[in-house]
Amino acid sequence: MLPVISIITLMIISNCFGPENNTNDNMETISLPEPSLEGDISLEKTLKDRRSVRSYSDKTISAGIISQLAWAAQGISDRVNNFRTAPSAGATYPIELYFVVSDGHEPGEGVYRYDPGDHALDRVHSQDMRRDIYQMSLQQEPIIDAPVVLVITGVLERTAQRYGERAERFMYMEAGHVSQNIYLQSTALELGTVAIGAFDDEGIMELMELEDGEYPLYIMPVGHY
Repeated sequence: MLPVISIITLMIISNCFGPENNTNDNMETISLPEPSLEGDISLEKTLKDRRSVRSYSDKTISAGIISQLAWAAQGISDRVNNFRTAPSAGATYPIELYFVVSDGHEPGEGVYRYDPGDHALDRVHSQDMRRDIYQMSLQQEPIIDAPVVLVITGVLERTAQRYGERAERFMYMEAGHVSQNIYLQSTALELGTVAIGAFDDEGIMELMELEDGEYPLYIMPVGHY
């Protein structure tokens, strides 16, 4: 669970921290294909078929699939108002989305952070971290079995600036919205996923070199089955 941090302390901390301020000049940016806005399965059928899936095949995950999952989780649905696919308290958007991709799957081995504004991925690490994440998550098999693992994180300060002590509640609520969107989009694409919440928070933070004030909230392996 998130370490207990007083909101007063949070408000004193510099507003400059957070993933959006990462200035890694060597960061590779990969544009994603445009997401499809029409599916073959109705929302009602998707809701009916949604399940937690814990075993996956080796079938390739394409850039198109990554694009669709990223858009469903955090994509911009209205460019005029900058609305996203998941609701956010006061449009403060504390959530960050990472894709941990294994070799042989698109866009290539590494860890990528999703940029909703450009609908692109920023490669933040070049190596496959699934096994390390697996070790820090009670060795839960879906993490090592899946070709792609999504890590959902939250930057509490973004929401705390506006909502103070209620920010933590709102951040967790938003993470739930994002997770459900990933579940439903995975189901519509005939993929499997499962939400994992048991992991070593500090270990994941250190492994992924998350910014100060950024906390892991969910791990979601994804793959064909």
